[in-house]
Amino acid sequence: MTSSRRNFMKFVGGSAMIAPLSAFYARAAVAAPSFGPGFGALAPALPLNTDELTGAFGDLRGRPLISLPPEFRYRAISLTGQTMSDGSLVPGDHDGMACLRGPDGTTVLVRNHELSNRESKYGNADGVKVADGYKYDTWANGGTTHLVLDDEGRLLRHFASLGGTNNNCAGGPTPWNSWLTCEESTSLASGTGSGYQQRHGYVFEVPALANGPVQAQPILGMGRFNHEATAVDPATGIVYQTEDTGDSLFYRYVPNRPGHLLEGGRLEALRIQGSTTAVATRTGFLGRLNQPITVDWVEIENPDPIDNVFANSTRAQGQRQGAAMFSRGEGAWYADGLVYFCCTNGGDIGAGQVWAYDPARQTLKLVVESTDASMLHAPDNITIGPDGRLYMYEDGSNGNNIVGVGSNGVLFRVAENVLNGSEFCGGCFSHNGRFMFVNMQSPGITLVIEGPWRKGQR
Repeated sequence: MTSSRRNFMKFVGGSAMIAPLSAFYARAAVAAPSFGPGFGALAPALPLNTDELTGAFGDLRGRPLISLPPEFRYRAISLTGQTMSDGSLVPGDHDGMACLRGPDGTTVLVRNHELSNRESKYGNADGVKVADGYKYDTWANGGTTHLVLDDEGRLLRHFASLGGTNNNCAGGPTPWNSWLTCEESTSLASGTGSGYQQRHGYVFEVPALANGPVQAQPILGMGRFNHEATAVDPATGIVYQTEDTGDSLFYRYVPNRPGHLLEGGRLEALRIQGSTTAVATRTGFLGRLNQPITVDWVEIENPDPIDNVFANSTRAQGQRQGAAMFSRGEGAWYADGLVYFCCTNGGDIGAGQVWAYDPARQTLKLVVESTDASMLHAPDNITIGPDGRLYMYEDGSNGNNIVGVGSNGVLFRVAENVLNGSEFCGGCFSHNGRFMFVNMQSPGITLVIEGPWRKGQR
């Protein structure tokens, strides 16, 4: 057992760099008719390394990729189709990502690739390329890559780290310095040799300190469903999980031994206390903004259903016991004792919600609901910045932006995609608060955004 794993109970999930969220949590946010000042007005900006950006993905030299406030700058790294340090090509569909600690003061980004069966990008037919012996399923092209950066945010090396998984969408970091990568898929094995060889819908763990591919092992106890994101409570080792369906549940995995997820545990789903039927939270909660709702948990007896019959699914098992239903649960993040999670099309107008679960009080609060899609539409990934503010990454149809919300409940934009209509995803911050790392899913670009993140108005 590593010392980082032994001592994870003492580690406060990155909150050492996070300002208290009590002010934000005391005031819920509704998308206002105008934006607050944030960091200032946005303007299109060239990446610092714009002259390097040409390849199979096209010629992006001299083209702004995003708009940013004054005093911000960025570089674009590890683009789809570029050759990595292990000789394989950068896979496509960059998605969820975590910032973890590497050796000798380096930063490690572990990045998902939301690729399915034989899906490829820019001639990269292998997807995430690792030896077959390491793959979970030789027919699946998804997985993760590692990016190792120096303290100036420059890429030192990148390589494939997990392969043979399917549609790796989001996930979450752990306090013991690893990344949980989640399959947003419940594909079944065909057994014919011309399709999936394994059942999918699982979570896999990837250590930050991997130097190459790791053996892909599904954590069966965490459930088989359309996984989206995870968030770990460092005080208990409990892993909270979201599910991307219209009638999804909010789950928690209580491991038998904290920090050792493969050893088994108990899967549960959140229920509004006293409910005998499944309560749909998509609409009708705007009037209860920031009002605590007492909840409890029901156990999912069969976390690993063998087929895709709805009655056997984890969400059907929970719903039969009154578990609450959420509309497309996506990004999740732990900070200051709270677990935040997005519902991409939740809310009375279907433009997005953010909920906060308090494990100590066993309460749930709606803390953000968009009432104007032009201000906030389809928040997907989510994180907390070094300024203590909540950052949401849009995957909507009204332009894709990075949107923050301050303690006064006012929204502000910190970046806008000016290259194409692709979503932002995988947002996370460096340990010193200097950089935001984020992906543009297409054509598959990781951005390193430097700015005065700590100076934001809370």
